[in-house]
Amino acid sequence: MDASELSIGVIILSQTVIGVLANFFLLYHCMILYLTRYRLRSIDWVLMHLTVGSIFAILSKGIPQTIAAFGLKDFLNDIGCKLTFSFHRVGRGVCIGSTSFLSVFQAIIISPRDSRCSKLKVKVHKYIFYSVYLNWVIYFIISILNLLHMRAKYKNVSTINLKSFVYCYSVRHDPISDILYAALVSGPDIIFLGLMLYTSGFMVLTLYRHKQKMQQMPRMNVSSLSSPASRATKTILLLVSTFVLFYAISSLCQLLVALLYNPSLILVNVASMTASFFPTVYPFLFMNHDSWALSFCLPLKRNRHFPKASSQELN
Repeated sequence: MDASELSIGVIILSQTVIGVLANFFLLYHCMILYLTRYRLRSIDWVLMHLTVGSIFAILSKGIPQTIAAFGLKDFLNDIGCKLTFSFHRVGRGVCIGSTSFLSVFQAIIISPRDSRCSKLKVKVHKYIFYSVYLNWVIYFIISILNLLHMRAKYKNVSTINLKSFVYCYSVRHDPISDILYAALVSGPDIIFLGLMLYTSGFMVLTLYRHKQKMQQMPRMNVSSLSSPASRATKTILLLVSTFVLFYAISSLCQLLVALLYNPSLILVNVASMTASFFPTVYPFLFMNHDSWALSFCLPLKRNRHFPKASSQELN
């Protein structure tokens, strides 16, 4: 094992440990709120699913990639390869969908009373509830494709028709089939990404109009600009911006791996590291935000069944 493989292994191992601990910290507080019968806000509930998806994505990519980087190759059998890549696909998809739902939910909550979205405020909790579970189902179905394409490497078996992913292999197909496969797998991702961008633009515009209105009211206290709804919206905008940046980098790397006939080992490792960027970083965005830290550490004793909560309480 050379120095480059050792450094890659240390980087991936550090990323995996930090990401898992940070996500388990958020999940622990969500579960404490739920088990002690405190109220879970809708945003907290979606955040819990985002955290579970992030743990899936980090563990299913980080652990086998770390083992492979430290020199142990071909340690998984066919079932292990299929399940590992399927779990990563599901976890990554849940991260994308949950982040999109957070932005959609907050955009509806802060929408003006005279907008079309205001009519959805009453039922938005129910819609978000079903959408999150539908998101899991969609990516479980998509992950079935990994069961068909991924396989392990066995001794005395030719790898001419196999594409290496360091510790597992994918069956090669013709370029047209690879493009169709990439389009099918990326379809839901593109839809969720479009929702994020649209709702983020809507939230930025809403906050700008609110700020302009406050500036035209001299008697209004300046602290009103830092309302809980405004702070939560800015946190979600930061979350979406971080996601879009890391998703663009990860997608570019994964696209190169998918389209190249024989991708290099460095490119495969970089693609694996970038795939875990967002799940590793996003918990710290909430930990560093006062309103979210208080919502986890100093909860008020309320009903835990969030569909009955009013829209004012959610912010």
